Amino acid sequence: MQNRRTFIKALALSASIAAIGMPFVAHASDTIKVGILHSLSGTMAISETALRNVALMTIEEINANGGVLGKQIEPVVVDPASDWPLFAERARQLLTQDQVAVVFGCWTSVSRKSVLPVFSELNGLLFYPVQYEGEELERNVFYTGAAPNQQAIPAVEYLMSEEGGGAKRFYLLGTDYVYPRTTNRILRAFLKSKGVADSDIEEVYTPFGHSDYQTIVANIRRFSAGGKTAVISTINGDSNVPFYRELGNAGLSATDVPVVAFSVGEEELRGVDTKPLVGHLAAWNYFMSVENPKNTEFVTKYRDWAKRNNVPNADTVVTNDPMEATYVGIHMWKQAVEQAGTTDVDAVIDAMGGQTFEAPSGFTLKMDETNHHLHKPVLIGEVRDDGQFDVVWQTEEPIRAQPWSPFIEGNEDKQGL
Repeated sequence: MQNRRTFIKALALSASIAAIGMPFVAHASDTIKVGILHSLSGTMAISETALRNVALMTIEEINANGGVLGKQIEPVVVDPASDWPLFAERARQLLTQDQVAVVFGCWTSVSRKSVLPVFSELNGLLFYPVQYEGEELERNVFYTGAAPNQQAIPAVEYLMSEEGGGAKRFYLLGTDYVYPRTTNRILRAFLKSKGVADSDIEEVYTPFGHSDYQTIVANIRRFSAGGKTAVISTINGDSNVPFYRELGNAGLSATDVPVVAFSVGEEELRGVDTKPLVGHLAAWNYFMSVENPKNTEFVTKYRDWAKRNNVPNADTVVTNDPMEATYVGIHMWKQAVEQAGTTDVDAVIDAMGGQTFEAPSGFTLKMDETNHHLHKPVLIGEVRDDGQFDVVWQTEEPIRAQPWSPFIEGNEDKQGL
Protein backbone atom coordinates (compact mmCIF):
# COMPACT_ATOMS: atom_id res chain seq x y z
CA MET A 1 0.00 0.00 0.00
CA GLN A 2 2.87 2.30 0.87
CA ASN A 3 4.44 1.60 -2.55
CA ARG A 4 1.16 2.51 -4.27
CA ARG A 5 0.92 5.81 -2.34
CA THR A 6 4.52 6.60 -3.24
CA PHE A 7 3.83 5.87 -6.93
CA ILE A 8 0.73 8.11 -6.94
CA LYS A 9 2.69 10.93 -5.28
CA ALA A 10 5.40 10.57 -7.92
CA LEU A 11 2.80 10.81 -10.67
CA ALA A 12 1.33 13.92 -9.10
CA LEU A 13 4.79 15.47 -8.78
CA SER A 14 5.63 14.75 -12.41
CA ALA A 15 2.33 16.29 -13.51
CA SER A 16 3.05 19.41 -11.46
CA ILE A 17 6.55 19.72 -12.96
CA ALA A 18 5.15 19.33 -16.46
CA ALA A 19 2.52 21.95 -15.81
CA ILE A 20 5.13 24.60 -15.06
CA GLY A 21 7.20 23.70 -18.09
CA MET A 22 10.02 21.77 -16.45
CA PRO A 23 11.06 18.39 -17.82
CA PHE A 24 10.41 15.29 -15.80
CA VAL A 25 13.48 13.06 -15.95
CA ALA A 26 12.87 9.34 -15.62
CA HIS A 27 15.32 7.07 -13.84
CA ALA A 28 18.52 7.05 -15.85
CA SER A 29 19.55 3.94 -17.75
CA ASP A 30 22.73 2.14 -16.81
CA THR A 31 24.01 2.45 -20.37
CA ILE A 32 24.12 5.09 -23.10
CA LYS A 33 22.80 3.74 -26.38
CA VAL A 34 24.43 4.80 -29.65
CA GLY A 35 23.29 3.84 -33.14
CA ILE A 36 25.47 2.40 -35.92
CA LEU A 37 23.80 2.91 -39.30
CA HIS A 38 25.90 1.23 -41.99
CA SER A 39 25.12 -1.13 -44.87
CA LEU A 40 26.20 -4.68 -44.03
CA SER A 41 24.67 -6.06 -47.24
CA GLY A 42 24.17 -4.83 -50.79
CA THR A 43 26.48 -2.85 -53.03
CA MET A 44 27.93 -0.63 -50.27
CA ALA A 45 28.75 -3.42 -47.82
CA ILE A 46 32.28 -3.63 -49.28
CA SER A 47 32.95 -0.17 -47.82
CA GLU A 48 30.58 0.18 -44.88
CA THR A 49 31.09 -3.10 -43.01
CA ALA A 50 34.54 -1.94 -41.89
CA LEU A 51 32.99 1.26 -40.49
CA ARG A 52 30.63 -0.83 -38.35
CA ASN A 53 33.64 -2.79 -37.16
CA VAL A 54 35.77 0.19 -36.23
CA ALA A 55 32.82 1.82 -34.46
CA LEU A 56 32.40 -1.27 -32.30
CA MET A 57 36.14 -1.33 -31.61
CA THR A 58 36.10 2.33 -30.56
CA ILE A 59 33.12 1.80 -28.27
CA GLU A 60 34.87 -1.18 -26.68
CA GLU A 61 37.98 0.98 -26.18
CA ILE A 62 35.99 3.77 -24.52
CA ASN A 63 34.08 1.32 -22.31
CA ALA A 64 37.37 -0.26 -21.17
CA ASN A 65 38.46 3.20 -20.03
CA GLY A 66 35.37 3.92 -17.94
CA GLY A 67 32.76 4.70 -20.59
CA VAL A 68 31.05 8.08 -20.83
CA LEU A 69 29.78 9.97 -17.79
CA GLY A 70 30.48 6.84 -15.78
CA LYS A 71 28.23 4.69 -17.99
CA GLN A 72 29.00 2.04 -20.55
CA ILE A 73 28.12 2.67 -24.20
CA GLU A 74 25.66 0.19 -25.69
CA PRO A 75 25.90 -0.03 -29.49
CA VAL A 76 22.72 -0.64 -31.48
CA VAL A 77 23.62 -1.92 -34.95
CA VAL A 78 21.16 -1.88 -37.85
CA ASP A 79 21.60 -2.83 -41.51
CA PRO A 80 19.97 -0.46 -44.06
CA ALA A 81 21.20 -2.86 -46.76
CA SER A 82 22.33 -0.23 -49.33
CA ASP A 83 18.65 0.75 -49.68
CA TRP A 84 18.36 4.53 -49.46
CA PRO A 85 14.72 4.77 -48.19
CA LEU A 86 15.54 2.05 -45.67
CA PHE A 87 18.25 4.30 -44.23
CA ALA A 88 15.51 6.75 -43.21
CA GLU A 89 13.39 3.98 -41.70
CA ARG A 90 16.31 2.59 -39.70
CA ALA A 91 17.31 6.08 -38.55
CA ARG A 92 13.77 6.67 -37.26
CA GLN A 93 13.87 3.29 -35.52
CA LEU A 94 17.15 4.15 -33.80
CA LEU A 95 15.89 7.52 -32.58
CA THR A 96 12.34 6.59 -31.54
CA GLN A 97 12.35 2.90 -30.61
CA ASP A 98 15.93 2.37 -29.51
CA GLN A 99 16.24 5.95 -28.20
CA VAL A 100 19.92 6.27 -29.02
CA ALA A 101 21.81 9.39 -27.96
CA VAL A 102 23.70 9.67 -31.26
CA VAL A 103 24.08 7.86 -34.58
CA PHE A 104 27.30 7.14 -36.44
CA GLY A 105 26.57 6.20 -40.00
CA CYS A 106 25.93 6.51 -43.75
CA TRP A 107 28.45 6.43 -46.58
CA THR A 108 26.82 7.66 -49.78
CA SER A 109 25.38 11.15 -49.94
CA VAL A 110 22.06 9.74 -51.09
CA SER A 111 21.84 7.77 -47.84
CA ARG A 112 22.74 10.89 -45.86
CA LYS A 113 20.19 12.98 -47.73
CA SER A 114 17.62 10.28 -47.01
CA VAL A 115 18.08 10.51 -43.23
CA LEU A 116 18.48 14.29 -42.85
CA PRO A 117 14.74 15.02 -42.51
CA VAL A 118 14.48 12.37 -39.78
CA PHE A 119 17.31 13.83 -37.71
CA SER A 120 15.90 17.34 -38.16
CA GLU A 121 12.35 16.33 -37.22
CA LEU A 122 13.36 14.31 -34.16
CA ASN A 123 16.35 16.48 -33.16
CA GLY A 124 18.73 13.53 -33.42
CA LEU A 125 22.48 13.72 -33.85
CA LEU A 126 24.39 12.18 -36.78
CA PHE A 127 28.13 11.87 -37.31
CA TYR A 128 28.89 11.38 -41.01
CA PRO A 129 32.39 9.97 -41.69
CA VAL A 130 32.88 10.09 -45.47
CA GLN A 131 34.10 12.66 -47.98
CA TYR A 132 31.19 14.38 -49.73
CA GLU A 133 30.16 17.09 -52.16
CA GLY A 134 29.49 19.89 -49.67
CA GLU A 135 26.66 22.33 -50.35
CA GLU A 136 25.20 21.44 -46.97
CA LEU A 137 25.42 22.51 -43.35
CA GLU A 138 22.93 20.84 -41.03
CA ARG A 139 22.66 21.65 -37.32
CA ASN A 140 22.03 17.98 -36.47
CA VAL A 141 25.05 16.64 -38.41
CA PHE A 142 28.80 16.70 -37.80
CA TYR A 143 30.88 15.96 -40.89
CA THR A 144 34.12 14.14 -40.09
CA GLY A 145 34.93 13.36 -43.74
CA ALA A 146 36.33 15.80 -46.29
CA ALA A 147 34.61 18.67 -48.07
CA PRO A 148 35.68 19.24 -51.72
CA ASN A 149 38.42 21.72 -50.81
CA GLN A 150 39.92 19.07 -48.50
CA GLN A 151 40.12 16.37 -51.20
CA ALA A 152 38.82 16.95 -54.75
CA ILE A 153 40.27 20.39 -55.51
CA PRO A 154 43.77 19.66 -54.14
CA ALA A 155 43.84 16.34 -56.02
CA VAL A 156 43.10 17.99 -59.36
CA GLU A 157 45.60 20.77 -58.65
CA TYR A 158 48.18 18.05 -58.05
CA LEU A 159 47.35 16.31 -61.36
CA MET A 160 47.75 19.61 -63.21
CA SER A 161 51.11 20.32 -61.60
CA GLU A 162 54.44 19.27 -63.07
CA GLU A 163 54.98 17.01 -60.06
CA GLY A 164 51.62 15.32 -60.69
CA GLY A 165 52.14 14.79 -64.43
CA GLY A 166 50.78 18.01 -65.96
CA ALA A 167 47.38 16.70 -67.05
CA LYS A 168 45.56 18.77 -69.71
CA ARG A 169 42.46 16.61 -70.27
CA PHE A 170 40.14 15.17 -67.62
CA TYR A 171 37.79 12.18 -67.71
CA LEU A 172 35.27 12.54 -64.85
CA LEU A 173 33.90 9.06 -64.09
CA GLY A 174 31.43 8.47 -61.30
CA THR A 175 28.49 6.55 -59.91
CA ASP A 176 25.21 8.23 -60.83
CA TYR A 177 24.07 10.04 -57.68
CA VAL A 178 24.39 13.35 -55.91
CA TYR A 179 28.00 13.13 -54.64
CA PRO A 180 29.72 12.48 -57.99
CA ARG A 181 27.47 14.84 -59.94
CA THR A 182 27.88 17.75 -57.51
CA THR A 183 31.61 17.14 -57.07
CA ASN A 184 32.08 17.07 -60.84
CA ARG A 185 30.03 20.24 -61.18
CA ILE A 186 32.51 21.88 -58.81
CA LEU A 187 35.51 20.37 -60.61
CA ARG A 188 34.25 21.40 -64.05
CA ALA A 189 33.95 25.01 -62.83
CA PHE A 190 37.38 24.81 -61.22
CA LEU A 191 38.96 23.42 -64.41
CA LYS A 192 37.34 26.16 -66.48
CA SER A 193 38.80 28.74 -64.08
CA LYS A 194 42.21 27.24 -64.91
CA GLY A 195 41.63 27.57 -68.66
CA VAL A 196 40.61 23.98 -69.45
CA ALA A 197 38.18 23.88 -72.38
CA ASP A 198 34.88 21.95 -72.32
CA SER A 199 36.22 19.75 -75.13
CA ASP A 200 38.98 18.60 -72.78
CA ILE A 201 36.51 17.42 -70.11
CA GLU A 202 34.48 14.22 -70.46
CA GLU A 203 31.82 13.34 -67.86
CA VAL A 204 30.43 9.77 -67.56
CA TYR A 205 28.21 8.08 -64.96
CA THR A 206 27.29 4.48 -64.23
CA PRO A 207 24.61 3.06 -61.88
CA PHE A 208 25.33 1.56 -58.47
CA GLY A 209 26.53 -2.00 -58.84
CA HIS A 210 27.76 -1.50 -62.41
CA SER A 211 30.21 -4.23 -63.39
CA ASP A 212 31.09 -3.93 -67.10
CA TYR A 213 33.76 -1.27 -67.63
CA GLN A 214 35.27 -2.62 -70.84
CA THR A 215 33.68 0.01 -73.10
CA ILE A 216 34.39 2.84 -70.67
CA VAL A 217 38.07 1.92 -70.32
CA ALA A 218 38.34 1.73 -74.13
CA ASN A 219 36.77 5.20 -74.33
CA ILE A 220 39.25 6.52 -71.77
CA ARG A 221 42.09 5.24 -73.93
CA ARG A 222 40.64 6.99 -77.02
CA PHE A 223 40.04 10.24 -75.11
CA SER A 224 43.63 10.21 -73.87
CA ALA A 225 44.90 10.29 -77.46
CA GLY A 226 44.00 14.01 -77.48
CA GLY A 227 46.60 14.98 -74.89
CA LYS A 228 47.90 14.25 -71.39
CA THR A 229 44.83 12.83 -69.61
CA ALA A 230 43.86 11.98 -66.03
CA VAL A 231 40.77 10.15 -64.78
CA ILE A 232 38.92 11.55 -61.75
CA SER A 233 36.99 8.64 -60.24
CA THR A 234 34.01 9.08 -57.96
CA ILE A 235 32.88 5.47 -58.43
CA ASN A 236 31.45 4.15 -55.16
CA GLY A 237 30.92 0.72 -53.69
CA ASP A 238 31.71 -2.66 -55.21
CA SER A 239 31.83 -1.25 -58.76
CA ASN A 240 35.39 -0.18 -58.01
CA VAL A 241 36.55 -3.80 -58.18
CA PRO A 242 35.54 -4.46 -61.84
CA PHE A 243 36.70 -0.97 -62.86
CA TYR A 244 40.22 -1.50 -61.56
CA ARG A 245 40.29 -5.05 -62.87
CA GLU A 246 39.42 -3.76 -66.34
CA LEU A 247 42.16 -1.12 -66.10
CA GLY A 248 44.59 -3.94 -65.41
CA ASN A 249 43.19 -6.17 -68.15
CA ALA A 250 43.47 -3.35 -70.68
CA GLY A 251 47.03 -2.57 -69.66
CA LEU A 252 46.15 1.09 -68.98
CA SER A 253 48.88 2.01 -66.54
CA ALA A 254 49.36 5.06 -64.37
CA THR A 255 52.10 6.29 -66.68
CA ASP A 256 49.61 6.24 -69.57
CA VAL A 257 46.53 7.69 -67.83
CA PRO A 258 46.68 8.19 -64.05
CA VAL A 259 43.45 7.60 -62.14
CA VAL A 260 42.86 9.53 -58.93
CA ALA A 261 40.04 8.10 -56.83
CA PHE A 262 38.04 9.79 -54.10
CA SER A 263 36.21 6.69 -52.85
CA VAL A 264 38.83 3.95 -53.16
CA GLY A 265 41.05 3.09 -50.27
CA GLU A 266 42.76 0.14 -48.71
CA GLU A 267 39.52 -1.77 -48.06
CA GLU A 268 38.27 -1.58 -51.66
CA LEU A 269 41.67 -2.69 -53.03
CA ARG A 270 41.66 -5.88 -50.94
CA GLY A 271 39.64 -7.59 -53.69
CA VAL A 272 41.87 -6.50 -56.57
CA ASP A 273 45.23 -7.59 -57.97
CA THR A 274 46.99 -4.28 -57.41
CA LYS A 275 50.20 -5.04 -59.30
CA PRO A 276 48.86 -3.58 -62.60
CA LEU A 277 47.53 -0.57 -60.67
CA VAL A 278 50.81 0.61 -59.16
CA GLY A 279 51.14 4.38 -59.49
CA HIS A 280 47.41 5.16 -59.71
CA LEU A 281 46.34 7.63 -57.07
CA ALA A 282 43.86 8.25 -54.29
CA ALA A 283 43.20 11.47 -52.40
CA TRP A 284 42.23 11.16 -48.75
CA ASN A 285 42.98 12.65 -45.35
CA TYR A 286 44.54 9.46 -43.94
CA PHE A 287 46.30 6.36 -45.22
CA MET A 288 47.07 3.20 -43.28
CA SER A 289 50.72 3.49 -44.34
CA VAL A 290 51.43 6.81 -42.57
CA GLU A 291 54.12 6.35 -39.98
CA ASN A 292 53.60 7.76 -36.50
CA PRO A 293 52.96 6.28 -33.02
CA LYS A 294 49.23 7.12 -33.03
CA ASN A 295 48.69 5.26 -36.29
CA THR A 296 50.74 2.27 -35.20
CA GLU A 297 48.52 2.04 -32.11
CA PHE A 298 45.33 2.46 -34.17
CA VAL A 299 46.24 -0.22 -36.73
CA THR A 300 47.39 -2.64 -34.02
CA LYS A 301 44.18 -2.15 -32.03
CA TYR A 302 42.01 -2.80 -35.06
CA ARG A 303 43.92 -5.92 -36.11
CA ASP A 304 43.70 -7.29 -32.57
CA TRP A 305 39.99 -6.48 -32.38
CA ALA A 306 39.33 -8.14 -35.74
CA LYS A 307 41.01 -11.37 -34.63
CA ARG A 308 39.22 -11.44 -31.26
CA ASN A 309 35.87 -10.89 -32.97
CA ASN A 310 36.41 -13.39 -35.78
CA VAL A 311 36.19 -10.85 -38.59
CA PRO A 312 36.50 -12.68 -41.94
CA ASN A 313 40.09 -12.65 -43.21
CA ALA A 314 41.17 -11.02 -39.96
CA ASP A 315 44.84 -11.58 -40.80
CA THR A 316 44.59 -9.15 -43.73
CA VAL A 317 42.29 -6.44 -42.36
CA VAL A 318 43.22 -2.86 -43.20
CA THR A 319 42.36 0.60 -41.95
CA ASN A 320 41.30 3.50 -44.18
CA ASP A 321 40.20 7.12 -44.17
CA PRO A 322 36.48 6.75 -43.30
CA MET A 323 37.47 4.34 -40.52
CA GLU A 324 39.78 6.96 -39.05
CA ALA A 325 37.01 9.57 -39.41
CA THR A 326 34.63 7.25 -37.55
CA TYR A 327 37.18 6.72 -34.78
CA VAL A 328 37.79 10.45 -34.43
CA GLY A 329 34.07 11.25 -34.49
CA ILE A 330 33.18 8.84 -31.71
CA HIS A 331 35.97 10.13 -29.50
CA MET A 332 35.01 13.76 -30.15
CA TRP A 333 31.38 12.96 -29.30
CA LYS A 334 32.56 11.41 -26.01
CA GLN A 335 34.60 14.52 -25.22
CA ALA A 336 31.65 16.82 -25.99
CA VAL A 337 29.28 14.75 -23.84
CA GLU A 338 31.67 14.91 -20.92
CA GLN A 339 32.18 18.64 -21.38
CA ALA A 340 28.41 19.18 -21.50
CA GLY A 341 27.78 16.75 -18.64
CA THR A 342 24.88 15.23 -20.57
CA THR A 343 23.95 13.40 -23.77
CA ASP A 344 21.26 16.01 -24.51
CA VAL A 345 21.57 16.70 -28.23
CA ASP A 346 21.44 20.50 -28.04
CA ALA A 347 24.02 20.59 -25.26
CA VAL A 348 26.35 18.23 -27.13
CA ILE A 349 26.03 20.28 -30.34
CA ASP A 350 27.02 23.39 -28.41
CA ALA A 351 30.02 21.57 -26.91
CA MET A 352 31.31 20.07 -30.17
CA GLY A 353 32.77 23.25 -31.67
CA GLY A 354 36.48 23.50 -30.91
CA GLN A 355 36.94 19.87 -29.83
CA THR A 356 40.35 18.52 -30.79
CA PHE A 357 41.76 15.02 -31.11
CA GLU A 358 45.20 13.61 -31.91
CA ALA A 359 44.30 11.49 -34.91
CA PRO A 360 46.05 8.46 -36.45
CA SER A 361 46.88 10.67 -39.47
CA GLY A 362 49.52 12.26 -37.26
CA PHE A 363 47.69 15.58 -37.11
CA THR A 364 45.66 17.16 -34.32
CA LEU A 365 42.20 17.60 -35.84
CA LYS A 366 39.75 20.26 -34.73
CA MET A 367 35.99 20.47 -35.13
CA ASP A 368 35.33 23.92 -36.51
CA GLU A 369 33.62 26.29 -34.10
CA THR A 370 30.90 27.26 -36.59
CA ASN A 371 30.55 24.94 -39.60
CA HIS A 372 30.35 21.41 -38.07
CA HIS A 373 33.27 20.17 -40.23
CA LEU A 374 36.68 18.90 -39.21
CA HIS A 375 39.85 20.75 -40.12
CA LYS A 376 41.74 18.00 -42.01
CA PRO A 377 45.07 17.48 -43.78
CA VAL A 378 45.05 16.45 -47.45
CA LEU A 379 47.12 13.46 -48.53
CA ILE A 380 47.64 12.05 -52.04
CA GLY A 381 48.88 8.49 -52.26
CA GLU A 382 50.13 6.19 -55.01
CA VAL A 383 48.93 2.58 -55.08
CA ARG A 384 51.62 0.07 -54.15
CA ASP A 385 51.71 -3.54 -55.29
CA ASP A 386 50.62 -4.66 -51.79
CA GLY A 387 47.41 -2.58 -51.92
CA GLN A 388 48.77 0.12 -49.62
CA PHE A 389 49.64 3.71 -50.57
CA ASP A 390 52.83 5.74 -50.64
CA VAL A 391 52.09 9.36 -49.76
CA VAL A 392 53.48 11.51 -52.57
CA TRP A 393 52.05 14.86 -51.49
CA GLN A 394 50.39 16.31 -48.41
CA THR A 395 49.52 19.63 -46.83
CA GLU A 396 51.66 20.88 -43.98
CA GLU A 397 48.67 21.57 -41.72
CA PRO A 398 44.98 20.67 -41.50
CA ILE A 399 42.77 22.67 -43.86
CA ARG A 400 39.51 24.34 -42.80
CA ALA A 401 36.53 22.97 -44.73
CA GLN A 402 34.53 25.05 -47.19
CA PRO A 403 31.06 23.46 -47.04
CA TRP A 404 29.88 25.86 -49.77
CA SER A 405 32.22 25.74 -52.76
CA PRO A 406 33.36 29.10 -54.14
CA PHE A 407 33.20 27.47 -57.61
CA ILE A 408 29.40 27.21 -57.48
CA GLU A 409 27.50 30.33 -58.44
CA GLY A 410 25.49 31.82 -55.61
CA ASN A 411 27.84 30.76 -52.81
CA GLU A 412 29.69 34.06 -52.61
CA ASP A 413 27.96 35.14 -49.38
CA LYS A 414 28.53 31.77 -47.69
CA GLN A 415 32.32 31.68 -47.71
CA GLY A 416 32.61 32.80 -44.07
CA LEU A 417 30.71 29.77 -42.81
